[in-house]
Amino acid sequence: MQLPPSSPSLATPSQSQPSNLQIRRNSGELRTASERNERGLETICTQRQAPAATTIVTNDTDHYDSHKVNHELEQPETARQISTDSWLGFVLPTGINSAYDCFILQVLEMAAKVEANGGGSGGVAPAVYTKVPAVAHPLAEKPEEIASNINYHAQFSPHFSPFKFELEQAFYATAESARDRLITQWNETYLHFHKVDPKQTYYLSMEYLQGRALTNAIGNLKIQDAYADAFRKLGLELEEITEQENDAALGNGGLGRLASCFLDSMATLNLPAWGYGLRYRYGLFKQRITREGQEEHAEDWLEKFSPWEVVRHDIVYPVRFFGHVEVNPNGSGSLTSSTVLYPGDATGDGKLLRLKQQFFLCSASLQDLICRFKERRQGKRPWKWSEFPTKVAVQLNDTHPTLAIPELMRLLMDEEGLGWDDAWDVTSRTIAYTNHTVLPEALEKWPQPVMWKLLPRHMEIIEEIDKRFIAMINTTRLDLESKIPSIRILDNNPQKPVVRMANLCVVSSHSILFQYGQQSLRQFADNEHLQAEWLSAKMANKQRLAQYILQVTGVTIDPNSLFDIQVKRIHEYKRQLLNILGVVYRYKKLKEMRPEERKNTTPRTVMTGGKAFATYINAKRIVRLVNDVADVVNNDPEVNSYLKVVFVPNYNVSVAEMLIPGSELSQHISIAGMEASGTSNMKFALNGCLIIGTLDGANVEIREEIGEENFFLLGATADDVPRLRKERENGLVLSVS
Repeated sequence: MQLPPSSPSLATPSQSQPSNLQIRRNSGELRTASERNERGLETICTQRQAPAATTIVTNDTDHYDSHKVNHELEQPETARQISTDSWLGFVLPTGINSAYDCFILQVLEMAAKVEANGGGSGGVAPAVYTKVPAVAHPLAEKPEEIASNINYHAQFSPHFSPFKFELEQAFYATAESARDRLITQWNETYLHFHKVDPKQTYYLSMEYLQGRALTNAIGNLKIQDAYADAFRKLGLELEEITEQENDAALGNGGLGRLASCFLDSMATLNLPAWGYGLRYRYGLFKQRITREGQEEHAEDWLEKFSPWEVVRHDIVYPVRFFGHVEVNPNGSGSLTSSTVLYPGDATGDGKLLRLKQQFFLCSASLQDLICRFKERRQGKRPWKWSEFPTKVAVQLNDTHPTLAIPELMRLLMDEEGLGWDDAWDVTSRTIAYTNHTVLPEALEKWPQPVMWKLLPRHMEIIEEIDKRFIAMINTTRLDLESKIPSIRILDNNPQKPVVRMANLCVVSSHSILFQYGQQSLRQFADNEHLQAEWLSAKMANKQRLAQYILQVTGVTIDPNSLFDIQVKRIHEYKRQLLNILGVVYRYKKLKEMRPEERKNTTPRTVMTGGKAFATYINAKRIVRLVNDVADVVNNDPEVNSYLKVVFVPNYNVSVAEMLIPGSELSQHISIAGMEASGTSNMKFALNGCLIIGTLDGANVEIREEIGEENFFLLGATADDVPRLRKERENGLVLSVS
């Protein structure tokens, strides 16, 4: 979208000085500037870092507490753990050597006991794995070489006591063995793209839900069978090892899962792409179900460490915030840093921290990709910034990385010396935006006072973009003049002035992605052999799912019953409440039947899963209602052979890998017009599951691909909803098929 020419006030760049906070890309070990604080305690901040992650480095130990998010686990005084989603600190009292000596003695004593007993429980006796030579084979493909490389990492990349080789130790050694191959190919790929210099996609997302990485890695390397054989040589099964891995808790829901799917797809298609995200110390939370409903516990997925993280110590980027903008007569400026954190109350601190997280991601990522762009031009012909969009595509996953827009403008103007028009041309041709929902609550709006306090230079830029957008509407789109108050970027309501982040994305992006298509499997519809294999695989997956449900809930379900599943974030518009009310109705009808009539019904197991945000009271009430209904139905001997109800706890990618292949009927019944896409419905459909759904999001394309006769439509279309609401307001009775 073209905007009017520049105005002098914003064409002037301002020079900014680094604050006391920096972003370090791929950094593994971080230390405070002073070795001791005023309490005489040594403070060391250490962590391992993922390739596409960003890390806050602070030399201001006085403000640790204000950075706490999610959960803080209680720790002994000798190792008090302070956590945020970006760094991890340990405060250790001095004079700990005596305690450490005691610990070593305990380890040696334990080792003697383990050796005397022939190994630990759930692992391999030393006599088994010591027969396999511990030799490094980083590019191993043969089972015996892989087994040796695993044993090499168990002994020479030690993270555990060397006197045992149990399942957990085996997992970490296996992951590091697989990582050897990944790093080699990763470096070769990076070097190739550096030489060829293609246009590259940079995907910015606050969330990624990748699930477990081990099976994905060795599967993509096409060495899964070799690893399985290697573990048999070590007296183990590969499935035992993969179960030891925690899901990477880097996101929640479809937005994060879609981000991971995009990266997988781009890798599969050999597209040059790079993902940027934040390394969260804790995930959303670990969900446990009690008689009171949902309980939230710390999701400490990094309790030990992640073997997939690659440390980069040498790359540091400054991130500037707070202060004020000064414009000098000679055209240069400076951003004066401020060291006082925004005081606020608890809720205000939380909001400010979230905004900081978003800006950290955007600023560090953009500086990194600009650095890569420049590196690939070194020693070559002269280049211009107008070439930047021909080599760089930045995709914003929802509104969370919106600050990439004013930050790219700032970097181009203040750091690189471009004028407004050139910077806007580069930015608008570089940025693209993915919209996930039209829910007003999910379209981010940041209070203007908070933005002015944290990012004054960026608010100047946003104001100018808004002003030019309005001028463009007034001169070229007179038909939209009446809509300016609702479509402009800045809502200047005196009671609550906000920045509409989605509007900023739409105004500034050259492309907006809303929907996704499906590929047809219709060509296999009459293949009887495939259908027989499909049914056999479906029953095997149902049996596996039944075992899992028994393991995590204690409820026995019949694999021969119809598996009816609804798994997604718990929300009123996703209508889990409607689903469970339908179960109550089915239960009452079964109770009214005679025993002979019940025998003519199809037994059904209804499964619901998903997390309710800790502060979303109505959603948590829905979770409790589902479990209360389950208590009644599952304990009724007249009915429980024909109907079972299960709430599947702590839904994540690994759980989805159990549920979706075992599904036969799936509920995607969000209120029409509320879901921009939806992602799990695609996976259910591809696993041969029939869908009950509204004409909303990707359900529309799925229905077109599989045929209306194979899609069970619920409720009204999105076009009908406004009319029906108006009729209800006027007292008319709703009539919806």
